[in-house]
Amino acid sequence: MSDGRLPVRRRWLQWTIGVILTLLVLATGWVTIRGIGAVNDLQQVASSSSKLKAAIGEGDLDKAASLSARIAHHAKSAHDLTSDPVWQGFAFVPWLGPNFSAVSDVAEIADDVAADALVPVLDAAGELDLASLGLSGGVIDLTPFAAIEPSLADASDTLNAAEERALGIDADATLPPLADAVREMRSTVTQAATVVGSLHGAAALLPSMLGAEEPRNYVIAMQNNAELRSSGGIIGAIALLHAESGRITLVQQASVPDFPALDTPLPLSDSTVALFEDQPGRYMQNLTSVPDFTEAGPAIATRWQERFGQTVDGVIAVDAVMTENLLAATGPLSFGPFDVTKETVVSLLLSEIYAAVPDPRAQDEIFSQAAGVLLSAALTKADPKDLVAALATSADQGRIRIWSAHDDEEDLLSASSLGGALPTDDTETHVGVLFNDTTGGKMDYYTNAAISTSIGTCDGQPTTQVTVTWTNDAPADAATSLPPYVTADGFYGVPAGSVRTLVTVYGPEGATPSHIDRDGKEEAVQTALLGSRSAVQHELLLAPGESSTITVEYQGTGAGERLTVVDHTPMIRTPETSREQLRCAS
Repeated sequence: MSDGRLPVRRRWLQWTIGVILTLLVLATGWVTIRGIGAVNDLQQVASSSSKLKAAIGEGDLDKAASLSARIAHHAKSAHDLTSDPVWQGFAFVPWLGPNFSAVSDVAEIADDVAADALVPVLDAAGELDLASLGLSGGVIDLTPFAAIEPSLADASDTLNAAEERALGIDADATLPPLADAVREMRSTVTQAATVVGSLHGAAALLPSMLGAEEPRNYVIAMQNNAELRSSGGIIGAIALLHAESGRITLVQQASVPDFPALDTPLPLSDSTVALFEDQPGRYMQNLTSVPDFTEAGPAIATRWQERFGQTVDGVIAVDAVMTENLLAATGPLSFGPFDVTKETVVSLLLSEIYAAVPDPRAQDEIFSQAAGVLLSAALTKADPKDLVAALATSADQGRIRIWSAHDDEEDLLSASSLGGALPTDDTETHVGVLFNDTTGGKMDYYTNAAISTSIGTCDGQPTTQVTVTWTNDAPADAATSLPPYVTADGFYGVPAGSVRTLVTVYGPEGATPSHIDRDGKEEAVQTALLGSRSAVQHELLLAPGESSTITVEYQGTGAGERLTVVDHTPMIRTPETSREQLRCAS
């Protein structure tokens, strides 16, 4: 007869299960309480970060320092709350685990950035009077750059490491609200890394580049985005700047007619010739078709040296849209018969001027005047912090490219976004779209682009799909309503009002095209290798109102990577970019 007691083995089993359940309840309560605290801290970080950005923009460094201390406090608290063994253990729970990992990673990144980048940079900035940058009379005091360079170097290293860690968070594996927060944080860290990296590069390079040790000469190539080229636009106005002991002077201005076509083209890379034949090597205005500015820069310098004889220490290419950023710092300006503001300058320079001033040589004169007035205003009228912000924004948009004839400087430049080199696939995988106009007019004021990427598997192979939609938004009566100089009036075989464009799509390093189509149909295309990247080039001819869509699928090394970034030609209106669900075309 049983005495009602369970066998010893069953009692031990129930006791063990009870202990485990109790521990799970306690652990769940533990991480819930700590999670609520961590989320609250991270919300405080986000809120204070928005206020910090505004304070920096207003130049209120005292308020910025107070906010940075608050950010550092809450970031450390969030990190402490999400780094204990219990929290880390929940990271291994199926389905829920990635959410715990993501919160922990975000908190650690915020803590690192606040403690090792934000606070030190603001401390250094507090000791640096921006007015001491000394833009008075066109002279820049180079001494302060040496004082802030070490802090910027450390901050740049921290932000680059944080960006790499942020890119490694699998946002797609987390719940939607957390995924959005991760993507926003990733974007913020990437932007900060770009800006601080550019500032560090400036602090390290500016003293020598602005003639602290010896005088320097720089060719400034101003690109017109209304006639697109790979790095922004066709070269229009050109000038030579002289820098000596921080003093910058405009020495000479020129225009494209000063550089006749060469009978024997400059030597170019095989990839450039494959895509554009020898046109960039013959015509100065086409040198910005070259996708890699480490190749285009020295070629531009060679053309200037051969034409005018001066030694060139570097080349700086900027585009017309950058004027919008500069006028935000200088305020309204006047040149020729025009008065412009940051809201009107781009439409004037890239559209309205062609109707108001039909003579191309008169246009060139006004462009030269605009360049001189902008340079003078930037060096004498702009508040230093506003000018730094304008230059940082332009660099972030890819509207400034710099090449140096001095190897030590070029090594630093080519490794940064300012150098304009083709990207390398490291923590991120890059794909790109280049636009080059062959209409011969200024019709790209009316064009628009949309670019999407899709990542997944097709036919059992990792696949990256790039889709580009190119649109001619010119008015239906463009052939008669727009000036002949804008439409090219059929001079190059393109009907007036239509747009002819070379659209080049390149894929991840090592991947090759597995499918290529235009509007769902296959057609003959140009191909080339850009380094270790396969490039595919279509020529599109679109009448007003027409659009066309190119789709390229890449498979092989580098394809199918979730962290894929789209690079593209800087345009008047930034192309809409998106990530879409993969629908295999092959």
